[in-house]
Amino acid sequence: MKSDSVVLRFVQQARVGHMATSTRRGIPHVIPICFAFDGKCIYTVIDQKPKRAEAMKLRRVLNITQNPEISFIVDRYDEDWRKLGYVIVHGKAKILQTGQEHDHALFLLQRKYRQYRQMSLHNRPVIRIIPTKITVWGHQ
Repeated sequence: MKSDSVVLRFVQQARVGHMATSTRRGIPHVIPICFAFDGKCIYTVIDQKPKRAEAMKLRRVLNITQNPEISFIVDRYDEDWRKLGYVIVHGKAKILQTGQEHDHALFLLQRKYRQYRQMSLHNRPVIRIIPTKITVWGHQ
């Protein structure tokens, strides 16, 4: 088993992850996301990139309000298959609209992604994921 610090670094250094939500009836929806992980929670913001719907009507947001159970994966692919690896996080998601934790998430995201420093995010919803189970495989 990998040490917690190796797994933490692997997740924190990843530039993109994939988040899976599902409706109350179990219809899945997977989307790539920019995220920050502070060692306790994973955060992603509904940013200002073009969207098909307004923030609170996006499929991922509606799914979380109906069913907070999510999965999130960060992986590494390499042609040398001895270097393949992934971390899957199962958890509970919640939409944060305001508050200290919302601000903390935005700070982490803006520190990690320079593009977010140019966006006005203070009124944007943040998705918080609290991990309940973590699966680690391969090379981190």
